[in-house]
This record gives sequence, C-alpha cells and structure tokens, in this order.
Amino acid sequence: MRALITSVLLSFAIAVSVNAKELTFGEPVNAKETMKISKLLASPQDYLDKKVTVAGTIVGVCQKRGCWMNLASDARFEKLRIKVRDGDMVFPMSAKGRHALATGYLKEIKLSLEQTQRYKAALAKRAGENFDLASVTSGMSIYQVSPIGVKILD
Repeated sequence: MRALITSVLLSFAIAVSVNAKELTFGEPVNAKETMKISKLLASPQDYLDKKVTVAGTIVGVCQKRGCWMNLASDARFEKLRIKVRDGDMVFPMSAKGRHALATGYLKEIKLSLEQTQRYKAALAKRAGENFDLASVTSGMSIYQVSPIGVKILD
C-alpha cells in the first residue's frame, strides 16, 4: 500500500512539473520593453504595425488549433488576442491561467456594420445577455498582436 501511495505521489509531482515548464515560441521576447495592455489599447493607432511586447495572464486559448490566446489586461474586463497563422505556434490549452509575454506587431481588423453586429451579438449570447442589432450603427475595429516571439512562464 505504501509503495502504491508513493508511486501515485511521484506521478503527480512529475505531472505538475511538466505542466509548469516554461515554454517559448519563435524569436526571443523583449521583456525589457513590456508595455501595459491598457496603454496599448487606449491609443492603438499609435502602435499599429509597430513591434510591441505585452504581458498578462492567459485567459483563453484556441481549443481547436492553439492558434490564439487571450491575455488579460491590467485594466478590468479588457483583454488582447495574440494570434498566429495556424501551425506557426501552437499554444497548449494547459497554458490557461499562466503568465505570458508576447513580442509582435499590433494589427487592426476593421469590421463592417454587419460584421460588427454579428460580433457583438455573439459576445452578448456568450455572456447570456439580450442584444438589439439596431443598437449597432457603425463598424468597429478590433486589435490583436501578431507575435514573433512568445514566452509562457511557470
């Protein structure tokens, strides 16, 4: 019985240490020039297509291909998507809840009125809220970082 308990505890310790391993993707991350996500999103036009480094807790990961992850901002209820082409980097689902740094280029995605309505309707549905399509009267832009390097910390 004692050997069984020891074996189970050892297996658990190994699994925890494997999941806590630091992961790196692509080029080295420029951690010295990390900026707050709230600052980036407050004036995104100032940073479009410029190299930026952001940090945050991973609050979402693409469940199908691991092609994106969302980082929580320092501002409440704000997040920033880190998106790669499928297969360039694969972010593991186990990274959710861990801290990450990403260096890359800020990109703008302009949505038409119809795309904005569908986007906001999907967000409301996910949140379980009512949504009136007529409340959206113009298109919007969303921003994401196209990374060249990502580091997921322990």
